[in-house]
Amino acid sequence: MAEASKIRIIPLGGVEEIGKNIYVIEYGKDIIVVDCGSIFPKEDMLGIDLVIPDVSYLVENKDRIRGYVITHGHEDHIGALPYVLPQAPAPVYGTKLTLALIDIKLREHRVNGIVLNTVKPRDVVKLGAFTVEFIHVNHSISGSCALAISCPGGLIVHSGDFKIDFTPVDGEVTDLGTLARLGEKGVTCLLCESTNVERRGVTMSEKNIGATFNNQFRDATGRVIVAMFASNINRVQQVVDCAMSYGRKVCFVGRSMVNVSQVALEIGELKIPPENLLEIDELDNYRDDQILILTTGSQGEPMSGLTRMAYSEHRKLQIKPSDRVIISATPIPGNEKYVSRVINQLYRCGATVIYSAMAEVHVSGHACQEELKLMHALVKPKYFVPIHGEYRHLWQHAELAEDLGTPQENIIIPTPGQVIEISKHGISLGETVPFGELLVDGLGIGDVGNVVLRDRKHLSQEGLVIVAMAYDRTQNALVSGPDIISRGFIYVRENEDIIEQARDIVRAIIYSYGRIESSDWPQIKNRVKEEIHRFIYEKMKRNPMILPVIVDLG
Repeated sequence: MAEASKIRIIPLGGVEEIGKNIYVIEYGKDIIVVDCGSIFPKEDMLGIDLVIPDVSYLVENKDRIRGYVITHGHEDHIGALPYVLPQAPAPVYGTKLTLALIDIKLREHRVNGIVLNTVKPRDVVKLGAFTVEFIHVNHSISGSCALAISCPGGLIVHSGDFKIDFTPVDGEVTDLGTLARLGEKGVTCLLCESTNVERRGVTMSEKNIGATFNNQFRDATGRVIVAMFASNINRVQQVVDCAMSYGRKVCFVGRSMVNVSQVALEIGELKIPPENLLEIDELDNYRDDQILILTTGSQGEPMSGLTRMAYSEHRKLQIKPSDRVIISATPIPGNEKYVSRVINQLYRCGATVIYSAMAEVHVSGHACQEELKLMHALVKPKYFVPIHGEYRHLWQHAELAEDLGTPQENIIIPTPGQVIEISKHGISLGETVPFGELLVDGLGIGDVGNVVLRDRKHLSQEGLVIVAMAYDRTQNALVSGPDIISRGFIYVRENEDIIEQARDIVRAIIYSYGRIESSDWPQIKNRVKEEIHRFIYEKMKRNPMILPVIVDLG
């Protein structure tokens, strides 16, 4: 066990990547976990639904976990909770909207017995050796908080995702006073997000895009369809208020949009008069210029509401030439191709399309350089650890901190799984604990690995050839086949000559053995694979997966 005088910080995710945020903080025998997020699968993760952090370390130490403290309700901070909590259960702490979104996830995954504790900004909770104070910050979702984590070893400030917005839609500005108070008290270490560290200046206020939406609604003659993140309740409220001022009623489309808006209405985070809400079946009762549709799909997700409408795959809604479609988001890195594809399809449908390259329909929820500098100036940390960013972001944030006066030896650029230790002797790196990523495919968690993904990629690029036959060893003869079955390789009926030549190769291999024993089958399968592969490559310069299937009739 770690020395009681040391604070140990372990990033199991959220560094060298944007997403999958999870940070373990230890003191003595006590552990708290800050956030527990997921990340979108990469393009080469074919068929994968979600990527979550490997929490083997937490499972091994689950008796020491005093609680999960959640900064806000975005997927990259809460998405892994339904998968992690059953293995390493502990109470969860967060603000009202954050816990409402977590509760939806836990109920969907039938995870029971987890205590959810609602907190408000400036509330303080005691978790073993730790006390955690929640500090209100602005972000692109309501209820976002920074954290002040105190223990006998020192005071850690975790920024959460934040920006400093002096004109937020909800009127609640970032609690700079509390941050300054902590700085005067003496902050041992600052963990601060780095997403927008490359951008100079400050992030535009959320309120600024209100004028853009007003112009779009003023000019629209048909339906207005807005695609955005369901969790950005403040922006939803802005869009709805604008729509109602032009006499439009509101319809939510897409599972996550419907679920989140319903929860936000129930807890008072979203305010829409009931008479201004429409169900999807009621849309035909109103003129197009009386309708606002708020939907999912701002990242071009294949199963989202906007994508299905664009490709005429939605059972109740299709894009019309009179529609004005506003995509109120910027593509997450890696999603650009999907978003571009949907935009092109919307144009093919004849719609008017407005997106971030054309108008100010989106602002970031993350701090730019001047806001990061203000955070550092207020908190005045002794030690600094940049988080929430790819390696270049962490590096640039470390340089920024050094320019602001933090000594280089007091800055650690973290790597996943490596322990950061803080003691009276300074800050240093310790051992590396198990870390990595688990792939979620349907109900399977972690059962799809690199070998399976490699096979899926191979199949998607080159196709599959199955060589099937039945052999009777008592008669020493093929009684069925060999049949050549192609999937994603060639169309068999148009390539009968190649198929017949492949059959001849397999027959020659089988009959070259004379009498076959059961112990010969592994060698025969390998020969079939190698020789069919060689034959196909010589003929077509392709490398399909070859799968021999031999039924031994004994």
